[in-house]
Amino acid sequence: MNEHLLSLEPAPVWAYFKEILEIPRPSKKEEKIIRYLLDFGKKQQLETLQDEVRNVLIRKPATPGMEHKKTVVLQSHIDMVCEKNSDKQHDFENDPIDTHIKDGWVYANGTTLGADDGIGVAAQLAILASDNIPHGPLECLFTVDEETGLTGAFGLKPGFLKSEILLNLDSEDEGQLFIGCAGGQDTQAWLPFDKEPVPEGYTAYKVMVSGLKGGHSGDEINKGLGNANKLLNRFLWESREELGLKLSLFDGGNLRNAIAREAYAIVLLPEDMEPDLIMFVQNYQEIFRSEYPVTEPDLAFTFSKAEMPDFIIDEDSTFQLLNALYACPHGVIAMSQEIDNFVETSTNLASVKFEEDEILITTSQRSSVETEKLDVTNMVTSVFNLAGARTETSDGYPGWTPNPNSAIVEITERSYKKLFQTEPEVLAIHAGLECGLIGDKYPGMDMISFGPTIKGAHSPDERIEIESVQKFWDLTLDVLKNIPE
Repeated sequence: MNEHLLSLEPAPVWAYFKEILEIPRPSKKEEKIIRYLLDFGKKQQLETLQDEVRNVLIRKPATPGMEHKKTVVLQSHIDMVCEKNSDKQHDFENDPIDTHIKDGWVYANGTTLGADDGIGVAAQLAILASDNIPHGPLECLFTVDEETGLTGAFGLKPGFLKSEILLNLDSEDEGQLFIGCAGGQDTQAWLPFDKEPVPEGYTAYKVMVSGLKGGHSGDEINKGLGNANKLLNRFLWESREELGLKLSLFDGGNLRNAIAREAYAIVLLPEDMEPDLIMFVQNYQEIFRSEYPVTEPDLAFTFSKAEMPDFIIDEDSTFQLLNALYACPHGVIAMSQEIDNFVETSTNLASVKFEEDEILITTSQRSSVETEKLDVTNMVTSVFNLAGARTETSDGYPGWTPNPNSAIVEITERSYKKLFQTEPEVLAIHAGLECGLIGDKYPGMDMISFGPTIKGAHSPDERIEIESVQKFWDLTLDVLKNIPE
């Protein structure tokens, strides 16, 4: 499987990426990739350690003549977001990722690819296995559970690393060097509901928003993408009054850090109202497509008959849910006043899930300004408090403040200009990088983040640009060669 990757350059990186694709590695279930890394370190006869939270660290001595260089740690996370199209049969805990190449990009077939951050892991392994890449004393840190809790970075202990410089290989735009990132936290709401018997003379339908691109809720929050939860709720909110709709189920989105691609509801209508439902659905599909003509060309809004559910939720619960979801903010809240075209604060209405007698709504807030992060969190919390929900906010994670005197930034900029005869962009990112947490544990660590071009991360549209991987590799090796003493 994936033999076509072996024809790509740089060959060592793609060869290891191929191996990584064959190893299931969902967040919080990274045992197989951890075993692979531990075996790899042993096979290479390199010092290999594992800490209390299961992060793996592999150390490699300097190549001859470079022993006096400062120690550098390369860092990537080993878990991947597990998203698939609704019609795709795939078990992320057991099945390998299947890929294809199209127009200079590598795609997965109906699932996330895991280039975020499997390509960073592959680059580290290629460097560790090489006997002809010059570098000083080297550490390679492989962290767990970045995507769902930053558990590895949170659990990293002072003293585990010896390095003074960190190269984070988890960015997704070649030509951009990241020197800061947003902090974030999650807010969850549990809205109680009461059940009622299914009324007589009604028919059940499944209404569904699908075909959206989804994407990263930080890095792509300003791309004008549709949120399936918001679109479906908008239809339900308006058709409840017009059609006398009864709600039995709302299920939308999955991951806190992904913009919802799909959402569906099970609704009941009087038997003679199907023509009105057809008209409403067609009308809203036209409205939604007219509002997202460029960013969501494959948007679909459909309905079909469904099995009769066991219950509906009562009118008051329906009212509270639909109003809360309508009022809940989603998207960019504020742009930076200091950095052009940089999102400062945002929030994502990530998922809506029915539990036994409560509806769980998951949201995620980000900001590069700590007080703004708290403010937007309060905004979201207040909406669900008004609806009678109980709410809980995670501890969150810190941002990474840019260092204007960073030596590694200067070195990387210089390497980029020398290699590619063009200026890189130096900027902060509106996403949570582990650099913020690592910098918190290791004050004074000089850090930079860069990577190849990855589009559609956290969605089945995820793809990696082949040409950019070569540039990413060349830059990494040149930076290692020029680390100061």
